[in-house]
Amino acid sequence: MSEIKIKKVESKKDLMEFIKLPWKIYKNDPYWVPPLIYDKKKILDKKKNPFFEHADMDMFLAEKNGELVGRIAAIKNDLHNQYHNDKVGFFGFFECINDQQVANKLFDTAKEWLKSKGLNAMRGPANPSSNDEYGMLIEGFDDEPRLLMPYNPRYYLDLCENYGFKKAKDLYAYKIEYNKIITSEKLKRVAELARERSKIKITQLDMKNFKNELEKVKYVYNKAWAPNWGFVPMTEKEIDALAKDLKPLVEPSLVLFGEIDNKLVGFSLVMLDYNQIFKSMNGKLFPFGFIKLFTQRKKITWARILTLGIIPEYQKRGLDAVFYWEIVERASKLGIHLGEASWILEDNDMMNRGAQVMNAELYKKYRIYEIPI
Repeated sequence: MSEIKIKKVESKKDLMEFIKLPWKIYKNDPYWVPPLIYDKKKILDKKKNPFFEHADMDMFLAEKNGELVGRIAAIKNDLHNQYHNDKVGFFGFFECINDQQVANKLFDTAKEWLKSKGLNAMRGPANPSSNDEYGMLIEGFDDEPRLLMPYNPRYYLDLCENYGFKKAKDLYAYKIEYNKIITSEKLKRVAELARERSKIKITQLDMKNFKNELEKVKYVYNKAWAPNWGFVPMTEKEIDALAKDLKPLVEPSLVLFGEIDNKLVGFSLVMLDYNQIFKSMNGKLFPFGFIKLFTQRKKITWARILTLGIIPEYQKRGLDAVFYWEIVERASKLGIHLGEASWILEDNDMMNRGAQVMNAELYKKYRIYEIPI
């Protein structure tokens, strides 16, 4: 009988095995985009990632007959539990061969770890939180993931559901096509009317004034998304770290601020889909991958709307339509005619309606699973 062993990640060697396991899982998958090893090391580094100032995590590897066959992380996010006043733990970074016994062992290990921390439910995948890669792909397997979106084999759904996980919430991703949007008379009308009534002024990111611009992001971010299910506020240090990572990749004309009467009311962050470049880098940023980021940038055909938020007192005034129209117009000037708006909670009626007004196509779905402990 084959033996499955679980070992905790404790050494640098273990960590590299943890990071590199996906290359084995996705060996023959044409849609998988290899993550940058440099980035994954940074995310998992408890000394460097400010997430761990309010969270704890242990990582585990599964071996079967001496061969690495799976991995998982168990995560206790104190900020989440303080904010929501609950005792939910998370699993993340889950990868596994198509073997239910291996998956069960990994889930059991994470569950026991969370239980030992006094938590009463396990939710995920969160890599490591809702402010990072979040959810499991359940629809849309015949396409590569956009930047900072997860991807997984279809059989992961069976591994989760056979274990006893139930759906907690679904997340949506919409495909936006320039040619379809500019034919949306409703979007154009709503945007023009909202712009006229509110006198909203849209400005783009000023890279020379990056530090002050970042303060504006912090102001809007934690105000606009606060009411959402599963939301966890980002700390100042977390936003600073994310900004530092994204700064070299940012296209200033796609990072927009909205002001009414000199008061900041909204913010949107759109990134070019660098996954189209990362795919050929095979996880290696150095020595030549870094050059590719800039020399091949003009080959990128997609963008992703990572965030679009209006502070609560200015919502339901059509201001999101103004942002969408601006984004699409600006992206088209860069030669980008395809976009993804993601992720959007399945029950976020305002954002889902906005996507429909844009003639966007709901083309991918992701699931957050949960099980009581």
